[in-house]
Amino acid sequence: MKSGHGRADYLLYVDQKAVGVIEAKPQGQTLSGVEWQSAMYADGLPAEVRLKALTVDGRLPFVVEASGTETHLTNGYDPEPRARRLFNVPRPETLARIMRDAATDPGRPTWRAKVRHLPPLDTSALRPAQITAIEGVERSLAEQHFDRSLVQMATGAGKTYTAVTSAYRLLKFGGFRRVLFLVDRNNLATQTTAEFHNYRTPDDGRRFTEIYGVDKLTGAGMLASSNVVISTIQRVFKVLRNEAVTTDDDPGLDDFVPDAPVTVSYNPLLPPETFDLVIVDEAHRSIYGVWRGVLEYFDAHVVGLTATPGKQTFAFFRQNLVSEYTYPQSVADRVNVDFDLYRIRTEISEQGGRIDAGTIVPKVDRRTRKEKLEALDEDVEYTHKQLDRAVTAKAQIRLVLETFRDRLFTEIFPGRTAVPKTLIFAKDDAHAEEIVTTVREVFGKGNDFAAKITYNARDADKQLKAFRTSPNLRIAVTVDMIATGTDVKPLECVFFMRDVRSAQYFEQMKGRGARTIAPADFQSVTPDAVTKTRFVLVDAVGVTEHDFVEPPLNREKGISLKKLLDKAASLSLTEDETATLASRLAKLELQLTPEERDELDGVSELPMRDLVRSLVDAVDPDAQARAVAANPSVEPAETVQRMLDDATKPLAANPDLRNRILELRATHDRIVDEVSVDTLLDASGVVDKSRAESVVESWRAYLKEHRAEITAIQLLGESRERRIAFPDIQELADRISRPPYNWTPDLIWASFEVLDAGKVKHSARHTLTDLVSLLRYTVGVDQELVPYADRVRERYVGWLAQQEQSGTHFSALERWWLDRMVEVIASSAGIDPEDLDEAPFTERGGVDGALRDLGEDRAELLLHQLNSELTA
Repeated sequence: MKSGHGRADYLLYVDQKAVGVIEAKPQGQTLSGVEWQSAMYADGLPAEVRLKALTVDGRLPFVVEASGTETHLTNGYDPEPRARRLFNVPRPETLARIMRDAATDPGRPTWRAKVRHLPPLDTSALRPAQITAIEGVERSLAEQHFDRSLVQMATGAGKTYTAVTSAYRLLKFGGFRRVLFLVDRNNLATQTTAEFHNYRTPDDGRRFTEIYGVDKLTGAGMLASSNVVISTIQRVFKVLRNEAVTTDDDPGLDDFVPDAPVTVSYNPLLPPETFDLVIVDEAHRSIYGVWRGVLEYFDAHVVGLTATPGKQTFAFFRQNLVSEYTYPQSVADRVNVDFDLYRIRTEISEQGGRIDAGTIVPKVDRRTRKEKLEALDEDVEYTHKQLDRAVTAKAQIRLVLETFRDRLFTEIFPGRTAVPKTLIFAKDDAHAEEIVTTVREVFGKGNDFAAKITYNARDADKQLKAFRTSPNLRIAVTVDMIATGTDVKPLECVFFMRDVRSAQYFEQMKGRGARTIAPADFQSVTPDAVTKTRFVLVDAVGVTEHDFVEPPLNREKGISLKKLLDKAASLSLTEDETATLASRLAKLELQLTPEERDELDGVSELPMRDLVRSLVDAVDPDAQARAVAANPSVEPAETVQRMLDDATKPLAANPDLRNRILELRATHDRIVDEVSVDTLLDASGVVDKSRAESVVESWRAYLKEHRAEITAIQLLGESRERRIAFPDIQELADRISRPPYNWTPDLIWASFEVLDAGKVKHSARHTLTDLVSLLRYTVGVDQELVPYADRVRERYVGWLAQQEQSGTHFSALERWWLDRMVEVIASSAGIDPEDLDEAPFTERGGVDGALRDLGEDRAELLLHQLNSELTA
């Protein structure tokens, strides 16, 4: 170098021009401390070299520090150039291309400069969450604080469409040349390829693939014409190692997870600068642990897309979460539907089983599936964890599926006649085989009714397509193939017959049922359905009992929409009730026509979607934590309650909105089972004698202990003939539903039914008013436990007979009023004059109609008599 600048270790030449310098150091020496030295060489060229050099602001553009195990590069063409770590020095062809690009567009020579000047985002085809995600990634690229961006977006919210939109903008406007799109499994590569093929560009409407090459990574490596390469991480690793990639239908390759973190070596056929952007879809697996060496090989910005980021994911992305969109928020925005839980328990599922020595049992060879009979030479005891791995208990599989069949149209999907599209998760391929066979037998159906869709199944892709579109294929059994990323929008039932201990994987599996679907498309595959407003998660193994499982929004199934709105009017909703109200309103919105939705928005001060979203945000634990941290001088409970009240105020201040919601609900009402969530406990033997005794004993002790606090208990103690008002019943129900009790009327009733079978009348459905019957039976007022509504109707028949004997006869018109008053009493433990201005009384004039048809002097008397005689 020129005088005073020392001697450079290496100069880099491209086309006979000096373009860069390398400062070489021994292995182990840190490189940031020698940047001054390489910078001195970059602007210290001797005159004879400078004549044939390419410089930027008088300096060589490419400055490298290297130790043999670590390489840093500073690109002088970047805005605010700074050193970044590379796997290896870029190829000469790469430096030549960077120089050509700089000459073509001197003002924005590299993509790091171009991303600072992207055109405004066309938002016409995007959801708000997608807009936030794309803008977050582009902001992260422009600011260059991080070389990684994490997008958290609920399953079903359109992560892939978001990624395709980002890829298009960066390829067209951002100076990016090539994108690597990593998927979780190879069958998702086909689905992702289809997304790129179907994407219409917002500017000229052409398909993405008409402009850019989109290909899957093959055994031959990458095509030179590819702008987007789609692959799994396992296939990229094999290509880097120059190993043959097997055919697309090989499941073993994409299931492979190494025991230790992989190491990669430089491959000139796939150099580190091959990709400018790496998109990792469903970024929740071991990809950021044992596979991270593959990601860090490439000199590219990494974007992670996931619904459920874990600690390792956040660590890899250096906590750079550029957008966050939770599952409850997606429900509020009508992107996804909420879910209900349905639990099935059996003795073997919970405790395992035992087979005595000498018993002749079938044994199946795992490899050949050949079965032989053999007598056990010793007792065999197996736990529930060994079930369906070491031991297959056919009776357990059959009992679970028979319970599902028997409760399907009465409790899980009441009123329906066609089996909803159901996806069952099995432990392995052999377990899936057993389940499919048993499903067909239990439902009495043929091969086209249920199918196994696993990597080992024949025509799995064809079966998956039929599961999406065929009205015939109702139940699919899988292990992992449909566990993540695969869309089956008509799916209404996600059935776990295997446990999952990963929060991220569970959310992905659960999310298969979350997709919304247009009513016409839904009805084409499920003819007796109308609108998909929810899905049901059936748990036969206890997977929902893990701490990481978040509850659905619809948490208070025993309370009606009217009662929720009444409590909203007085700003007295609890956190669970606020979540439930959000779920009910989101469900209603899915049922409304566009005209009805516009009408409702007109009555409201803000769009219903925003109102529901504010309710969801108010019960978001993260939002609550932020609010509490921002108000350290206020009690946390007070801060949370203030959030709930603020979210509820638009409803509290607008009675017209509340009334219109109820009217529209009545218009679109279908059979909705909101109160019998625990009836299966009786059907499946969950409430055994031991548990029943525990529940009843605790219930009696609770009533005794809290007598002075709870109005309903006080009233019964003061006067055994006194009416207990519905708000008092609701108060009791709210208190017993909370931890540590978690009681429902169903559970307490079922427990009494086990212990006092001859004195308890069975009922398939229970309402909150059945708490009155439970109270009266528990304290000894009644000698039999009869559902409250049945008791009210019996007393009504007796009251009518008394009236007839005393010479009072009621006309058909009068009976219309009386019969409907009795139904209100049966469901609400009484009736008030204000109730007459609600449906169904409004059909005949409300209070004015009652005074007209029953008589002004008589109407109030009859109301009082019914309350006195029927509720005591």
